[in-house]
Amino acid sequence: MAPRVQLEKAAWRWVESVRPEDIHREHIEIAYRICVPPCKRGACRRNCKGNPNCLVGIGEHAWLGEINENNFHNIDDPNSELHRTKSHQFVPLIKLDRTEYPHTIFPFSDYEPRSICEHLQYLFALLQNSNRRYIDPSGLVKALGLDTGQQQDAQEFSKLFLSLLEDTLSKQKNPNLQNVIQLQFCGQMSYVTVCNQCGRASPLPSRYYELELNIQGHKNLTECVTEFLKEEKLDGDNRYFCESCQSKQNATRRIKLHSLPHVLNLQLMRFVFDRQTGHKKKLNTFISFPEQLDMGPFLEGKGICVYELSAVLIHRGVSAYSGHYIAHVRDARTSDWYKFNDEEIEKMEGKKLQLGIEEDIAETVKSQTRKPKCSKGYHCSRNAYMLVYNGSPLSVPGFLQRLVDRDNRKFEEWCLEMADMRKQSVDKGKAKHEEVKELYELLPAEDGQQYEFVPLEWLKKWLDDSTVTKEIDNGNFLCSHGKLHPDKVGEAKRISVKAAELLFDRYGGGPRLDGSTLCEECVGQRCRVLRLKNQLAEDYKEVTNLVKGPPKSDEGYWVGKTSLRSWRQLALEQLDEDEEETKHIDGKTNGEGPEITNQDEDEEEMKTFNEDILCRHGGLSILESERRLVTEEVWSKLRVYFPRAPQFTQLQEPCQQCLRLEREGKENEALNRMMASEQKSSLLNLFQEKNRPTLTKWPQETDILYIVPLFFVDEWRKFIRRPTKTTPVSSVGNSLLLCPHGGFMFTHDSMLMGDAQHIALLWPGEWEVISRHFLVDQPISICRISQATPNGSSVEYTTQPELCRDCREGFIFQQQRDMREYAQATVYVRKVIDDKRLMEAAPEVNVSGSEAEDEREEPVTKVDGERDPDFSQVGHKPLTSVSLFITYNGGKSGIRRSTRHRKLRGEKALIVSANQTLKELKIQIMHAFSVAPFDQNLSIDGRCLTDDSATLGSLGVIPESVICLKVCTTFILDLIRNLNLK
Repeated sequence: MAPRVQLEKAAWRWVESVRPEDIHREHIEIAYRICVPPCKRGACRRNCKGNPNCLVGIGEHAWLGEINENNFHNIDDPNSELHRTKSHQFVPLIKLDRTEYPHTIFPFSDYEPRSICEHLQYLFALLQNSNRRYIDPSGLVKALGLDTGQQQDAQEFSKLFLSLLEDTLSKQKNPNLQNVIQLQFCGQMSYVTVCNQCGRASPLPSRYYELELNIQGHKNLTECVTEFLKEEKLDGDNRYFCESCQSKQNATRRIKLHSLPHVLNLQLMRFVFDRQTGHKKKLNTFISFPEQLDMGPFLEGKGICVYELSAVLIHRGVSAYSGHYIAHVRDARTSDWYKFNDEEIEKMEGKKLQLGIEEDIAETVKSQTRKPKCSKGYHCSRNAYMLVYNGSPLSVPGFLQRLVDRDNRKFEEWCLEMADMRKQSVDKGKAKHEEVKELYELLPAEDGQQYEFVPLEWLKKWLDDSTVTKEIDNGNFLCSHGKLHPDKVGEAKRISVKAAELLFDRYGGGPRLDGSTLCEECVGQRCRVLRLKNQLAEDYKEVTNLVKGPPKSDEGYWVGKTSLRSWRQLALEQLDEDEEETKHIDGKTNGEGPEITNQDEDEEEMKTFNEDILCRHGGLSILESERRLVTEEVWSKLRVYFPRAPQFTQLQEPCQQCLRLEREGKENEALNRMMASEQKSSLLNLFQEKNRPTLTKWPQETDILYIVPLFFVDEWRKFIRRPTKTTPVSSVGNSLLLCPHGGFMFTHDSMLMGDAQHIALLWPGEWEVISRHFLVDQPISICRISQATPNGSSVEYTTQPELCRDCREGFIFQQQRDMREYAQATVYVRKVIDDKRLMEAAPEVNVSGSEAEDEREEPVTKVDGERDPDFSQVGHKPLTSVSLFITYNGGKSGIRRSTRHRKLRGEKALIVSANQTLKELKIQIMHAFSVAPFDQNLSIDGRCLTDDSATLGSLGVIPESVICLKVCTTFILDLIRNLNLK
């Protein structure tokens, strides 16, 4: 048991033994634990909350020992956030998983980038010329909509990044900006196929943003490029369909480079698929590459030929699934090389690229291949992953440099402001140190001296330098008599009057609680409750023995049997409520507590002892089986614990209102049974499965059938099953099937197609019975008209009332328009592999919660409780009730149906609108599946979606559609497949 609880129970256990009239000052101080000795420093590991005299462990240890100035502030040295490296001016990007960096990318600038391009421009300018130690890229990441929790390969991210930039720039109004990505990174090439039979060449132009070079079996970059452009033979099953020969012929195919981009990206294919293991692996092959790359021998025609090596991306690690990227970048202005390793930037010595042994050799490769010697002007690496060759350097635009300069000035001002705040916190802490040393020695109250109480939490906050000390608030410690509540003494500390004077003078507050505010009334009332709790067990045994004997005539009292069985538990609850009244209630003083209305008091009495024999009118219940007589002696003992319980003598008459209602209820039940019996005998065979008329096979016996809503059928069936528990059905309610003009809403054909599920068909004889027993607002019928013609006979169907064609057309038009014009609808994108859909998961039940609830029918029983054979046919499913299934208002209508989608693996839901273009949908798919738009092949119901500028509504994409996504990994694979189809 906790020390606080032990002290509290021990104090009250001693006080409760004293009679309330004998309680004096000594007992009160014991209840408030005034006599508990104070704790000495070093004797307690933590503060004793149950002891108001314990002033140890409330935070004083931070002030009474040696003081470290760093404890007075939580501000890091702002100078550590400045970029102080003299060897270079570049600033690294901070890793997104770091949380201690306190600033965003634009904390001090009033410039807010509005587009991806503006974010990228400003980020690059800050990386080059900022005075900060790190730059946070989260603004650009948010603008791109990237998921920071998903890791991507460097090449995958490069493709995704360029695709996003190209899409953003294509929407710019300035034509010079629309093609920036193509001008900088895009080159032109063609796939040329030459027929060996006729010699016809078929070029297929294309563009590229990088060259993916195979390194397996090669030693240098020239060999890799040569293989990329080498001629490929098409023979055997892979022959080419020649348009001139109009047949498949042997052919050759090769790639021709027609133009080179300003920035040439070369991807070294180090990650390949291992057929033996079924996983990707990394090739640690040494590849040499030049500092100057001459692409002239590989180019068809004229163009930029000589490139300077400007960046090398290193992948450290032996696995294709893990590792670390390090970038080596050349400063185009100074030709100096820098190594970028996360937040660390290192300038290489001299003007040459130095890959270093730690980047170029895998740590755990079992068989280390000796690094070959490189010629002058060449570099050799087994971990180089991407190579970037660049033309002329670019400088930071003037407006961006001015923004960076302004950010630098404000950042330095912030550093000075933080340093000043840090100094102010230290000065304030030193002053607080002197105050605490002075006052803490004065806090303990000596025996026989005057004392006051202050909140423990206030003392802790006063000693906690991280919070601002507020005024002392003792208002929450008051009882209903305006004095110190006994239950709150454990949350307060008793201090000397001298210390209290100093604290209240400096911080203010109140009310002041001294020794005279100990509440004698609360202590006395608490003692009475405790004494009754101790006496309850003895009284329970005595009452149990007394109720065994019968009471004398005319001297007994009515007691509920349930109350009598559980009166001890009810007494404990009642005593707990009485005890709760003596406890603290929101610090309100006498007269300030929450107001209780008479209704609340009545409700409270209804929850007390003997409430089980109260009727709803407040009189004695008419159910004699729920009550029994007890003697006056028993009742007097019970009244001690339940003084507000309802009291009924043996001569008390039951409630007359309840007796009258009981008689009327029995009469109504008899009438309902009679009505149900009469309707059942008249409609015995109505609405059964056997011999029911249908529209698919019109009965020969009649040319007219009547229509009622299925809702009416279900409600009538429920009444027949339980006439005493269900409200009788009074009307048919055919208006549900009519439009506002009184016309019928369905045709014969539409009912055959599915609208008949909402109606029930009646024989003419059945309709006559329905008309006698129920109120019919509008008869509805359908007639069959047969006419003789030269070619035989024709059959037409008409309804009465006639079909309202305007409302019917409006109903159909609204349904069709809802499928074409929608916003914030859900479609499902399903990824397809090898022209086969992924395996389905377990299908969901296609029934909503309300529908499933409607289908649960209660067993059909007779009035006397036996099963009714008329409603228990084997294999017959009861008709389900349908609520108002058609809503018609202003031409808008809709039919209730369940459209829950069956979930498949590899499928994701997207929110789209009808006016959204296919290109915008592809951008959403790119974010969901990390597949670039140009690699997406979309189809719906076998129909390909190719027009990027068309809207989804015009393409026939409706809500709940399933769109198949086929990923084209490269353009070559897609081309080969198309050619093979020919």
